[in-house]
Formats: sequence, C-alpha cells, structure tokens
Amino acid sequence: MSPGLDFETKIFSKPDAAGLLREELRRPGYRCEVVALGANTDPYQPVERDLLITRGILEVLSEHRHPVGIVTKGSLVLRDIDLLAPMAGMRLATVMVSITTLDRGLARRMEPRAASPERRLAMIRALSAAGIPTGVLSSPMIPGLNDPELERILGAAAGAGARSAGYVLLRLPHEVGPIFSEWLETHYPLRAAHVLGLVRETRGGKLYDGEFGKRMKGTGPYAEILRRRFETACRRLGLSRAPAALDTTQFRVPPRPGDQPGLFDPH
Repeated sequence: MSPGLDFETKIFSKPDAAGLLREELRRPGYRCEVVALGANTDPYQPVERDLLITRGILEVLSEHRHPVGIVTKGSLVLRDIDLLAPMAGMRLATVMVSITTLDRGLARRMEPRAASPERRLAMIRALSAAGIPTGVLSSPMIPGLNDPELERILGAAAGAGARSAGYVLLRLPHEVGPIFSEWLETHYPLRAAHVLGLVRETRGGKLYDGEFGKRMKGTGPYAEILRRRFETACRRLGLSRAPAALDTTQFRVPPRPGDQPGLFDPH
C-alpha cells in the first residue's frame, strides 16, 4: 500500500487480536518480554473507540501480568487508565506520549487529525497523576523545521509529569521521501530546500539511510548537535533517557480450557 493516499484512507484490523495473543502466550517455551504497542502504528487509532482491539489486548496482558510499553499520540489512551494504573502499580506498564511540536499551526499541518499539543500534555499529566510512568517521545525531529523546539517540548513534558524522554530523527524510507518533499513545497516553499539539505546532511548525503544503529538518530555534525542538545536538556530537567524498567517475572501462563488449577496454585 502507498504511504500516501492509501495510508490516509484505508486501515486493516485484527478483530481477534486478543484471542490470538492469549494463544501465543500459551505456547510452550514462550519467553516473557515487554510487549511494545505502538512500535509500527498507533494503537489508539480513532476506530479503536468502536473496535476495542487495543483494550482487549490490554485486558489479556493485565490478566496474565504481562508487561507492556505503549507509544501513542492518541488521547483515547486515557480511557484505559483503569487497566494501566493497576498494572503500573505492579511495574507492568509504561506509556510514552509522542509530541512533535508545541506550535498549533505546525501541528495542524503535520498531524491534522491527531490530538493537539495541549491535549498531549494533558495526557501526560493525567497518566502521571494516575501513577503510570509516563515519558515523552519528541518524534520526528525535522532539521530546520521543528528541531528548534526540542528543549521546549522536553521542558513542557517534564512540567506535566513526564519521567523519561526520547527522540527520533525524521525517517524518510522508500516512497515517504517524495511525499515529504511535496508536503514541504506545499506548506513551507521558502524553507523546503534548506530543510531537505539538512536532512541529507544527517543521512550521509541521502534523504534516508536505513542502516541499523543510524536510522533513528542519523550521523554527521547536525545529528551530533541534536543528540547533545537532547542529553543536556534531559540532565537539566531530570528526565531519564529510558522508560521505567518493567517486571517480567510475574507473568502467568494462560490456562487452557478445561485445565485444573494445581493444588498449591496461588492463582
């Protein structure tokens, strides 16, 4: 599927995701590690309000004491505080809220259907108040466009209760590069060439370098300055550069239908 129109107009869902997850957790030799929700696409798409797929997944993870880390920009995560707060109390859940900019005008152009910057800060405040370890992900950082805001984003998030922070340099794999270039020419024609030049500077002269270890942060002087700015701000604000550690030792294998609990099974 195209990352352009198709991505904006089509969505796939797995209605039985929770049931499939439960079966996966039952597999012999399954090794409990933190499950990441939001690594590829946001787990709180608008349709989640009706489909409840993420909610079902969290119910399974909660029931079987399986740790989960969530990355989202969707305010619907607040609906699931009733699940996430008890899990967090057992060191089983963290949330990272993605904040790209604090500029409402830029936010409307970059993410026109996503929660506003103010709403995302409110999400951090509410999640933190519920005792859920919450961080901020400043992503994507676009050289020459929103990266001057890095310190302000981190400061606002820390003020709202964020405990940790991360950032990702703009990534433009495959067809995304031309789409981004066209978007820049449409919305920021006077800055487009400068921004694309800085992007290439951080990607070895190309619009994108997907090499592992480089694709998230880039290389070169500009990328190095961004990294140092991030680290300096985190130290000043008391933000950890890694989410809170979660506990994998509490996991309980889901019983199969008809299984009898053991004589000394505390569950």
